[in-house]
Formats: sequence, C-alpha cells, structure tokens
Amino acid sequence: MRISMTMKKIIAPLFLFTMLAGCNMLHSQNVNFSMYFSDSTLRLDYHRVGNRQADTVQVLNCEKIPLWAGSLTQLLDPFDNGDYRVVVLDPASGRQLYSRGYNSLFREYRDTPQGKDSIASFEEVVRLPWPKRTVDICFQRRGSDQKMHTQCTYRFDPDSAMTQLRRRSVVRAYPDPIELQNNGNSHKKIDVVIVPEGYGPADSLKMIRDMHTFCDYLLGQEPFRSRRSDFNVWGVPLMGKASGITDPGKGIQVNSLVGSSYNTFGADRYLMTMRLFQLHDVINWTPCDHIIIMANSTTYGGGAIYNFYAMSSLNEMAYVVLPHELGHSIGGLADEYVDENLSYGDMHTLEQEPVEPNITTLVNFASKWQSMLPKGTPVPSPLDHSVRRNENGPLGVYEGAGYHAKGIYRPAMHCMMRDYAPFCPVCSRRLNEVFDLYVK
Repeated sequence: MRISMTMKKIIAPLFLFTMLAGCNMLHSQNVNFSMYFSDSTLRLDYHRVGNRQADTVQVLNCEKIPLWAGSLTQLLDPFDNGDYRVVVLDPASGRQLYSRGYNSLFREYRDTPQGKDSIASFEEVVRLPWPKRTVDICFQRRGSDQKMHTQCTYRFDPDSAMTQLRRRSVVRAYPDPIELQNNGNSHKKIDVVIVPEGYGPADSLKMIRDMHTFCDYLLGQEPFRSRRSDFNVWGVPLMGKASGITDPGKGIQVNSLVGSSYNTFGADRYLMTMRLFQLHDVINWTPCDHIIIMANSTTYGGGAIYNFYAMSSLNEMAYVVLPHELGHSIGGLADEYVDENLSYGDMHTLEQEPVEPNITTLVNFASKWQSMLPKGTPVPSPLDHSVRRNENGPLGVYEGAGYHAKGIYRPAMHCMMRDYAPFCPVCSRRLNEVFDLYVK
C-alpha cells in the first residue's frame, strides 16, 4: 500500500551501495547467458520512496527462485521505453549483462496533486536472471532530458547473499499453476500468468472458467492471435477469503488475494493493486514474463503499467479492455485518447518527444512512424470523422492523444489504444517487436 511518511534520511544497508554516473556503458546483445547467469531468478523487493521532486530506492529482500522463464539470448532491452530501467553490469569490464525498462505506479503518483510535495512509499519488484558472480545492479530513472540516469547501484555477490540481505526463505507455499496453454520451452515463449482476484471459497469453478475466458481474451485480438503459438498461459488456482473487489466509491471493502481496488488516484474505473510483494509471492513458482490480474467484478475497470502487470474486471467489455491494457503492460504503448482531467495527465510534455512509440509531439517524429507513412501524407493529418469506429482508417498523424487534445498526435483515427478499435499498424509493429524479444 502507499504509505505517507515524513522526510527521513534514507539508507540502503542491505547491499554494498554505490552512486555511479554510468551504467550506460558497453551495449551488445551478444551476452553469453551461461557464462554470467544460472537458470534461476533473482527477485528483488524494494520500496520506491519520494515525490515529484526526488525519489530513491530502498532494497529490502532478495529471493532465489529455481526457474528462469526469460530468453537466454535476448538479455538487453532494445527499446528506449519506460521511465525506469534496471541494468546488471559486470563490475570488471562495465559491460551490460542484462537490462529491462519499466514503469511504476509511483511514476503516476508523482503527477497527482498529492505527489507534488507528499512523500510516499510504493512497493516494486524486479526479477532478473540469477548471477553466477558478483555484479552491479543499477536502478536508473529517466531525467528531464529524456535520458536514463543512474539513481543508485547495488553490488550483489550471490555467494554472500545470505549475509548481505534479509533473504526470504524459499518455501513453496502455493499450488502448482494450471496450464491454460502450453506451447513448450519457456525460454522461447512469452509466459503470461493469470492471477485471480476477488474469488472466495465458493468461486472455485467460476474461477477456472474465467481463467479460460481471459486466456481467450488475451489471444483474441491481432497481433496476439497470429502469435498464439508463441504464448504459454498459466493460471494460479488461489482464492481469497471473500468474493468481490474493493470499491471505495460504493463503500465496498474486500480483503482480496492481492489487495486490488477501484478509484486508484481518484479515478473511479482505475482498478489496480499496490501490493506488489504479495502479487509476486502468488506467482513465485510460475514461469512468468507478464502478469494479468483477473478481477471478479462486473463493474467496468482496469489498468496496466509497462512491464509491471495488466488488470481487468470481468465486465462485458473485458474482451477489449484486456487487450488495451496489455498494449500498455507488454507493448509500452501510450493511451491515445483525450482526458485532460486525469490526475496523472501531465506525464507528457509538449516540448519533448514521448518515449512511447505510438504518440508524438513532432519534436522528433523521425524516431516514430514517419517511415511508415504513405508518400504525400500531410503532417499533421486532417481528422477524418467518416472513418468507422471499428476501423483504423488511413495511417497518418492525427491530433489528440496522450490525454491532450492539442499538441500530441496519434497514428490512426481509431485504435485499441484509443477507443477499442483494432490495434493500428504502428501499435502492432511494436507489439510484434516485443514478442520477438521473448521467442528468439
């Protein structure tokens, strides 16, 4: 949960702590996995503490999980996306061994009115391949110049991890996952875990049916449908003590499995959880590249964070809400609709090019979908309201995206990231690029 606190001196005693200027050193995809890593996962639990002015990372626990679901060859993140990045470095050479970009709920909190001054603490978790030797783990944050800068670096020695950290005992406390779709070797597949939320003791049969339904929703839209054979889908057969989802607007409070709630940051339909440690406890023993939280509620709602998780209720619109949220959590895609009343709507500045691949301020449009435009396409492109709601229309540069009515542009009149139309060519291209990162 988010916890307000007074400003204190923040100390990270659990690792050897070093402030570095770098972590943006040698970058090559040719990393020999077996030379540097074992086929296990290093889970790091930490708090991100701060506000709009500054934040820091407090690493709390580590855990060794005896399986690694990620690729053995695609270890370095080729996408300059997300506001944060974790980088594993070889201390001797400075070579990057592993990296992944991501976002967090804290990033949205700092753009709320409360986030301007109030210090808050958010749970976050990163999962890395387990190092065979001492490495430096760098936590980076995107600065006002749109570049990644190292916040802090922790030296991690796997041989002495027991004394460096409050290492959690590895206890298999949860049942085996259900195979909803198993296409083989996790190192060459995209492993998605469906976590049931808001299911009580009497909901076991419904939970299994809903898992299969959500698996169909996951793979029902292009480009997911065409890449179906690249996915493994797992379900975690766990139930809480009661049915339903916390909804403060309706006076409903439920002690659910991972503590999800509507009304995140004051938005009624924004359905999220801040209990990241509990969420990752639930999926610890399941091969996992991406997480879906399936909320047992018919009230419209959902949300997603890039490389964190996606969530949707079982509302009648879930068959399109879930793909939209996966566009965020897997593809790192931006919302293309306009809603300037959102508390986190200030995350895009008109003076800089957004990092998300599907919106542009035209500051550096060449880095976006300019090369995909048909010859002679006007930039910006005139809005064409004759395009049907279930069609993308011609590829162009249409004003109105990223919550802003003016100054930010999108590739199509309609898209899954705007109003639940099919994914446009620009969004589909990025999703396929991300899929390839897991299967090569």
